[in-house]
Amino acid sequence: MTDLYAVMGNPIAHSKSPQIHTAFAEQTEQSLLYSAMLVPTDGFDEAVSQFFRRGGKGLNVTVPFKQDAWRYADEHSTRAQRAQAVNTLIRQDDGQVLADNTDGVGLLRDLTDNHGVELRHKRILILGAGGAVRGVLQPLLEQQPAEVVIANRTVAKAQALAHDFDDLGRVSGCGFEALSGLFDVVINGTSASLVGELPPLPAGLVDGHSVCYDMMYSAETTVFNLWAQQQGAVITLDGLGMLVEQAAEAFALWRGVRPATRDVLEALRAALK
Repeated sequence: MTDLYAVMGNPIAHSKSPQIHTAFAEQTEQSLLYSAMLVPTDGFDEAVSQFFRRGGKGLNVTVPFKQDAWRYADEHSTRAQRAQAVNTLIRQDDGQVLADNTDGVGLLRDLTDNHGVELRHKRILILGAGGAVRGVLQPLLEQQPAEVVIANRTVAKAQALAHDFDDLGRVSGCGFEALSGLFDVVINGTSASLVGELPPLPAGLVDGHSVCYDMMYSAETTVFNLWAQQQGAVITLDGLGMLVEQAAEAFALWRGVRPATRDVLEALRAALK
């Protein structure tokens, strides 16, 4: 019998997850069917319950349901507890639903394994204070950077998020206008690139030694990465690798086997262009 998996979101037509997980299944010789499901914004709980009643084994969860998934789950992994947002649900043998968040490990593997970016003792700037950023803070801080600064339009939100994670390392929150000094790594965790916008960033944050990473991706260079290049950054990366790596982590949680990601990422990149 073919096992059922899916990604739920709204919107969802753009999702690359079915293509990614189908490729992982073929590579690892796993029998599964993975689909994309458009869910009404007020219908998440019912959609998940129906999916699991039909025998579904696991779900990926995307915007705007990551916190709904947190509330729905019976149990939470340590990293899901930290993030308080969930992108992976696993139906266990006893029927209980376990929640996890693979976004952080996806970002980390793309930066460190795929691109060789060193984070230890580095000064890191993260733009945004929403669920995407919350999901990556623990893995980043575990790399022992010199400092992590969270910048957000709403200063109080950035400061509150920093406070939630300050037991793991040196982390602070501020507004965009308060930013100063050079950063070794700048990560855009806002959704501004999706609509062609850019946070109001001052000059002088990056130079030729800085790595700039946009969690968003597109066929063309994102607005954030264009800004980074104009500021002198030599290395600019987008979030396609993070997407594939977080999917590989979810696949391993579901199936007990870790797929290789390089060929899948290269195929996606080629199709995107």
